[in-house]
Amino acid sequence: MGGENNKVRYHYELQVEPESDSLCRILNLFALQCLLPHGVQMQQQADLLRVDIAIDGLSWHRAQLIAEKMRNLICVCEVVLRTALLNSESQGKIQQRF
Repeated sequence: MGGENNKVRYHYELQVEPESDSLCRILNLFALQCLLPHGVQMQQQADLLRVDIAIDGLSWHRAQLIAEKMRNLICVCEVVLRTALLNSESQGKIQQRF
């Protein structure tokens, strides 16, 4: 999968408790690995925060490990990990939903 990793963008879609440090805890998972997401969006919806994070250049295994670490955070209610090919117009597919 080596050269393939750079052609894939991973999208993390999270439902998070609206705590003041929730976003910091999530982004710290990337910072600890010296990773910089391509994009981050957060929006309050009812009594939860929706956080969308996009990042390129990870292996599938590493993307899964980060998703699992997100799920272990007490403030995170749900994580959906999607993939999209960077050179494709496909919308990606749901890889895992909990």
